[in-house]
Amino acid sequence: MDELVSLIDAWRPGRVLVAGDYMLDRSMFGNADRLSPDAPVPVLSVQREESNAGGAANVCFALAALGCQVRCIGVTGDDSAADELRRHLELAGCDTAGLLRSDDRPTIVKQSFIGLAQHRHPQKMFRADYEKTVPVPADVSKRLLERVRELLPELDAICIQDHGKGLVTESFAQELIAEARARGVPVLVDPAFGAGFERYVGATLVKPNRFEAARALERVKEVDQPSAWPEIAEGVLELLRCDAVVMTLDRHGAMLLERGSAPVLVPTTARSVYDVTGAGDIAIATLAACVSQRAPLPQAVQLANLAAGLEVEKFGVAPIPFDELHLAVLRASREPHSKRLELPQLLSELGAFRKLGHKVAFTNGCFDLLHAGHVDLLRRAKQTADLLVLAVNSDVSIRSIKGAERPIVPERDRVDVLSALESVDYIVVFGSGRGGMEDTPLALIEAIRPDVLVKGDDYTVSTIVGADIVASYGAQVVTIPLVKGRSTTGIVERIRSGSRGE
Repeated sequence: MDELVSLIDAWRPGRVLVAGDYMLDRSMFGNADRLSPDAPVPVLSVQREESNAGGAANVCFALAALGCQVRCIGVTGDDSAADELRRHLELAGCDTAGLLRSDDRPTIVKQSFIGLAQHRHPQKMFRADYEKTVPVPADVSKRLLERVRELLPELDAICIQDHGKGLVTESFAQELIAEARARGVPVLVDPAFGAGFERYVGATLVKPNRFEAARALERVKEVDQPSAWPEIAEGVLELLRCDAVVMTLDRHGAMLLERGSAPVLVPTTARSVYDVTGAGDIAIATLAACVSQRAPLPQAVQLANLAAGLEVEKFGVAPIPFDELHLAVLRASREPHSKRLELPQLLSELGAFRKLGHKVAFTNGCFDLLHAGHVDLLRRAKQTADLLVLAVNSDVSIRSIKGAERPIVPERDRVDVLSALESVDYIVVFGSGRGGMEDTPLALIEAIRPDVLVKGDDYTVSTIVGADIVASYGAQVVTIPLVKGRSTTGIVERIRSGSRGE
């Protein structure tokens, strides 16, 4: 993961052209709590309607979210849906000058009906499509290719997002690929299901899923056999005479095959899958963004897998902001399940969280012999912000403060126990045991600049270390009532005396 961290740290947004089938997605949301009395179908009680650009536009949105400059190439109808589609793209910062109107077809519209059964998670009930999928007129195709030629000198990559709706014919794709190759501009293809793969011959990189790849080679019976996947990827590479194939494998990740190299399986991270819609769009967009800055393909595929994994946890197609992807890379690069970080990495992750609009709370303590009072304090501290950073005194620090017999529980074990608490997001250990400022969290507070500084109400604001610093930049200082009769010192005394306590 260190290579991914380096890639993200050196991120340079590229200039990417997206050629493909642009659509307008309209959704009607409501409750679906009963069946119709005149037919055995659910009734949708509509609560609201939404629209957004879809199809190839999803790739544009994903690229824009990653900071890329996006140029659109496609065809729409000459209708109000086309105006609506352009408006969504332009709001995302995409250049729509290459979306040409044609009076031989309507703008493709996908009308979805989404119900909440028993007011729970939304589920798509039905979809109506308005479209005409015959090849676009020759004069329109010619004008689009002329626009591509005009843009080629300023492009870092081209993405062909084919949905089989009439734009990406074999002649259009082949001429576009030839023009791009002549200029040294890489072309990435996300193929249409069921399309003849011959239209993609000569592309730089092709990203089929395993079903599309197996179908193109007439090896569908082997699609669920992992031992056959390398041969299928090799077959696609030779069929298309491309430089690389990225064959996506659902929960198994992706297989990367570069010409002249052995196939590499890039596993994915286990996710709570909510909706797989859009994962492929996010993956090709991330690959294109990486290729646009000449990133090595193994790292590009890793990043695409990570982005697609974030996407499946969301409902519908939702672009992954660069800062969210940055944060996911940082978290994936550290030891699994560990909440303890050194200060530099902690600051990096908190910076990414803050760019997403999250607020940070901070508290500190020894937390020797974790008890109910500690748990209550940390739970309430977390409620004051989106994230809670817990600063824990080191063993040597505790000894210098409380004496040679403390801590009862060593630092590593205390951190492990505290890491199991849902309320704690990050742990940082401090204190040299030399006395003085090293054994207070002041330096951490100055570095982290929490939005909320939290302590128990056994302190007053005037006695809380760092309260003046936090107040100086307008943040909050909060004291929380302690649970009476709960303290580590009291527990130790009862153990020594043999008393059971309350």
